Amino acid sequence: AAMAARCRLAARFHHIHGTNIRLDASHTQATRVESFANGLCFSQEPLAPGQIFLVEIEEKELGWCGHLRVGLTAHDPQSLEVVPEYSLPDLVNMGHTWVFAITRSHNRVVLEGEEAQARGRSWEPFLLIARVRIPRDTLVGRSRPGRYSHILDDLYKMNVLPATARRSRIGVLYAPQPDGTADMHIVINGEDMGPSARGLPTTRPLYAVIDVFASTKSVRVIPVDYGFPSLQTLCRLVIQKHIVHRLAIDGLDLPPLLKSFCQHE
Repeated sequence: AAMAARCRLAARFHHIHGTNIRLDASHTQATRVESFANGLCFSQEPLAPGQIFLVEIEEKELGWCGHLRVGLTAHDPQSLEVVPEYSLPDLVNMGHTWVFAITRSHNRVVLEGEEAQARGRSWEPFLLIARVRIPRDTLVGRSRPGRYSHILDDLYKMNVLPATARRSRIGVLYAPQPDGTADMHIVINGEDMGPSARGLPTTRPLYAVIDVFASTKSVRVIPVDYGFPSLQTLCRLVIQKHIVHRLAIDGLDLPPLLKSFCQHE
């Protein structure tokens, strides 16, 4: 309950940001209004251990190469004399910053001796990272079904989008380790990409870094509730698991609102 309350309060962008960023009145939406750079944003508060800072890609912009960049920094945004133009390499070169570019295909870090995890585990209601347990449903971005959904669903398994697509959801958190340091994890549409960086200091506040870069035009912060999945969510997981593709939901004897929720909410 304490984690849920903290996450909702912290699910906003810091008022310090890149010169090309415009925040909405709630500080939950960040839009890059010019060029392809100067799009750095930070979490309003430093993250607690295991607290995920989650954003959804709301708008893309054609004509640029590169995508969203995500990570953590030990620099208090308030202390920056000038917000760097880029997270990579400018902010990273300042030290105590760990940022990674999100790619179109996959960002998963495969540890030595580790086998690739089956994507079927994405049906489990919780994502487990170290001792952190996060309801997976909020973490997953979903495409809206359309004319060719019956073809695309083999590509959009379990309604999960490619990492850089519109409506994709990407989050970052750190998990404390027994040696007193922490591992940084990036989560893409409900899948843990593994420890992207190790040895982060836990003695300094760590802020989330979101670089609205290049083809990513606008993102929105998604609050995450650390609790049990709702009955509605559990029903959706069961329904989606037993259908061939999302268009099949239209033929089920279900209330219209539940059909919509199962398809793309």
